[in-house]
Amino acid sequence: MIELRHLRYFITVAEELHFGRAADRLHMAQPPLSQQIKQLEIALGFQLFYRTKRSVQLTEAGQVFLLESRKLFKQLDQAIESGRQVSRGESGQLVIGFISSSAYSVLPEMLRSFRSQVPEVRLELHEMPTNEQIEWLRQGKIDLGILRPPVEDPSLQLSTILREPMVVALPESHPLIDQSAIALDSLSRESFVLFPRPLSPRVYDQIISLCQQAGFSPHIVQEAMQMQTIISLVAGGMGVSIVPISLQNMQRTGVVYKPLAEPTPYAEVAIAWRQQDTTPSLQRFLALIQTLNLSEA
Repeated sequence: MIELRHLRYFITVAEELHFGRAADRLHMAQPPLSQQIKQLEIALGFQLFYRTKRSVQLTEAGQVFLLESRKLFKQLDQAIESGRQVSRGESGQLVIGFISSSAYSVLPEMLRSFRSQVPEVRLELHEMPTNEQIEWLRQGKIDLGILRPPVEDPSLQLSTILREPMVVALPESHPLIDQSAIALDSLSRESFVLFPRPLSPRVYDQIISLCQQAGFSPHIVQEAMQMQTIISLVAGGMGVSIVPISLQNMQRTGVVYKPLAEPTPYAEVAIAWRQQDTTPSLQRFLALIQTLNLSEA
């Protein structure tokens, strides 16, 4: 059987064209080296060197074998370095799920910083609601989720990275847009555009609770899966909505954002990952997030 050591012996002899000098480089005696080369030639089925008492020369087959052997070691070195990069989280792939609203808050800064520091890790992104991210995390389809808490799953680790107030989104022709802050009870007769509760139960319940505290239940005329769609429907005059303040970053024409007069709870964004996942690229991403000031993203 041919082993890597045989190829190292052969390359050294081919470079020196002298068994004595090659043995010195390899820190071994000359007779064992000569014996190893003979064994290699027998295993290969062809002669590598022309030997005389005065000289050693490569055969034509030996010359070709030398070129290919060097390629093999170069590929081996590349494989070793690639493995080291992956082990350090400097290479490989990271699959990330994210809620649509994070694209207007924390996601751009996270991606920008990671790409600048670890450009060799390939990022694969999937826009999806929180409940789907949790399922994909369980199944190992994504490595990291950017979602809305809570997450009731002991197999997942959770870390809140952003807490942001909620604001009222109004069509730009709405009569309340001249007010500096909107009292909730002034929206009691309004039509609301919201997302389905399963997409983000906590934020949905916060919005409903706010309205109920103001003495009414919101009249929901339209639901939409994506925050961008909700804002577009508000711009189209379908109704008003209460959304996380980061949605202002959409800069959608036809919509005006106003703070609420009453104190409001905060909408949270968190990252989630599998407790036992020690993938280097994931650990590198998590370490990077700790250095970012995402609370003001």
